[in-house]
Amino acid sequence: MSVPGKPVPRHLSVVVADDELPAVNELAFLLGRDARIGEIHRASSGAQALALVRDHPVDAVFLDIHMPGMSGLELAGALGSGDRPPVLVFVTADEEQALAAFDLAAVDYLLKPVRPERLAESVRRICDQAAEAATGDDDVVTVVQGGTTRIIRREDIRYVQAQGDYARLHTQEASYLIRVPLAELEEQWAEAGFVRIHRSYLVSRAHIRQVRMVGGRASISVGAAELPVSRRHLPRVRSTLSASRVRSRT
Repeated sequence: MSVPGKPVPRHLSVVVADDELPAVNELAFLLGRDARIGEIHRASSGAQALALVRDHPVDAVFLDIHMPGMSGLELAGALGSGDRPPVLVFVTADEEQALAAFDLAAVDYLLKPVRPERLAESVRRICDQAAEAATGDDDVVTVVQGGTTRIIRREDIRYVQAQGDYARLHTQEASYLIRVPLAELEEQWAEAGFVRIHRSYLVSRAHIRQVRMVGGRASISVGAAELPVSRRHLPRVRSTLSASRVRSRT
């Protein structure tokens, strides 16, 4: 997972490539009904699809295998040579080319006529692969909310709240639920300045406004939130904050 700024709405941008116009229009129509899909580019040849990928940020290409000029397999080979190749989904009536397609690292292989439920599964696979690529960066976190994939920067996360086997990430604008236990985030994010203050809270040192002691109870102000500090974690919190103040002065 990785992190900087505001949560960014993330819809998949795709190219649909087929030399048969009705097939392009039908697949574009089905994709347009999926809330996870944003921009849909249409291509009637492999060369046109390749130009679209070069000119636009594209997450995935849905391509037929048999196209005149540059075939779908040739197009897939050309796309795979880029710095950030899009995810490939072959859409064809040819069952015998599946092995060749997967040799080119295709994420799925759809047979015509395309069933909406199978197409939805392909989109899910594309989303999963995009999330895996994003979470390879330790400065951002990929979350899915209301069918929309969002990329948020870890430096914008003020604190994390435990919710069973899940964790809720709180930023200035909103909160996001991810399926990661708080203990796991505590271990992964310690070097990024996150400190455990309570069994239910992990806080970013950069966002701490004030530490208060009232009636023998400690709390920390993070934005507009007032979070409790448990007696068990108080010594470590004090030590961590003191060390950070010393480093900031030097």
